[in-house]
Amino acid sequence: MLLYKLWRSFVKEILLLKRDIGGIVIIFVMPLLLIVTITLIQDSTFKNLEGSKIPIIFIDNDKSEVSKNIQKELETSKTFQLLTNYNEKSAQDAVFSGEYQMAIVIPENLTKDLNSNIDSKVQTIVSSFGLEGDSAAVKKTAPKAKEIHLYFDPATNAGFKNSVMNSVNKMVFEIENKKIYKAFQDQLGTEENLDENKNLISFKEITPKKGVMDVMPNSVQHNVPAWTLFAIFFIVVPLSINLVKEKSQGTSVRARISPTPYFVHILGKTFTYLIICIIQFLLMVAVGIYLFPYMDLPAFDVSGKMFQLIVVTLFSGLAAIGFGVLLGTIADTQEQSAPFGATSVVVLAAIGGIWVPVFLMPEFMQTVAKFSPMNWGLNAYYDIILRNSGIGGIAKELAFLFAFYIAMVTISIFYERKQNAV
Repeated sequence: MLLYKLWRSFVKEILLLKRDIGGIVIIFVMPLLLIVTITLIQDSTFKNLEGSKIPIIFIDNDKSEVSKNIQKELETSKTFQLLTNYNEKSAQDAVFSGEYQMAIVIPENLTKDLNSNIDSKVQTIVSSFGLEGDSAAVKKTAPKAKEIHLYFDPATNAGFKNSVMNSVNKMVFEIENKKIYKAFQDQLGTEENLDENKNLISFKEITPKKGVMDVMPNSVQHNVPAWTLFAIFFIVVPLSINLVKEKSQGTSVRARISPTPYFVHILGKTFTYLIICIIQFLLMVAVGIYLFPYMDLPAFDVSGKMFQLIVVTLFSGLAAIGFGVLLGTIADTQEQSAPFGATSVVVLAAIGGIWVPVFLMPEFMQTVAKFSPMNWGLNAYYDIILRNSGIGGIAKELAFLFAFYIAMVTISIFYERKQNAV
């Protein structure tokens, strides 16, 4: 008998949704438009975060050993793409106008003057130990220090500037060290040959386990789960409106005087909107898998992860439904429920990392984000997509989402009983 009542409650919710074509369009079509638009806009930003190459201007006025070594190091890096068809004046104009972020200008005779400077200093040191050296070289005045010009776009981030200058300094320092060692080797006549490419200290990258993806998501890996969550939580609007309609049309009164417990009506709404959440998720995944590759975006990979993703979707849907039930229970009119529901979802999305990823937020906002149920769902999606986590790895986030649903529904039931007792 209870299952029949639950079924009839489910059918009632479906009929209510069929009468609201506008609401159906909002909860299905709007998120699809948002995911495509925002992913296209954010793709270049995410590529920069992933370490895609940044085009910079490189001008070589030295055309010798040192400048060629610097150019080789920059070209083999994973950060820069070198543009060489510029002179210093045109490079300055291009950078200062914002066309490119930076330009590097290597001065003339850099290699020649560097060699002369090193030879002079080595001769001085060798002579101070009473060893033979070229006295003429000792007395020779060392060339003036050379300047490598770095032009930056005025809007360039200070952190980027410091990173580039540190990288160039490191390259020049290593070149100088090798040349100094070679100069001493020549002066002292030693035959010993050190492996110049062998570092005494090296770095080894350690990942959690073999095959684990980088924790930094690309634009698709962020936006598909993010806008799925936004779509799921936007059901708060039609759900709360339908609850308000039931109160204004007397449906809730008939439900209260019927032998069917109030929680059965809540369960009917829960099952109905969970189905909607699953449909929303499948549509978003379909866009990520089939549409994005035609738009020069990465495809969304769900291989071996679909079950876990659906579980997260179900629990996120429960949290959204609980919030919608509470809002619809407390609100007295549609004018209260609709604007507040839409605004609250946008706020939860903003602080939860939907609009801007949490790792790009200030530290204070990263702390605030932990209180948004959308952030719990997003972290669970991240764990599955980026870290290949199983259900056990996302148990904490699922528990938070389910507890949120229980809390919202419990408050709604107590509030509804209190109102009816008055």
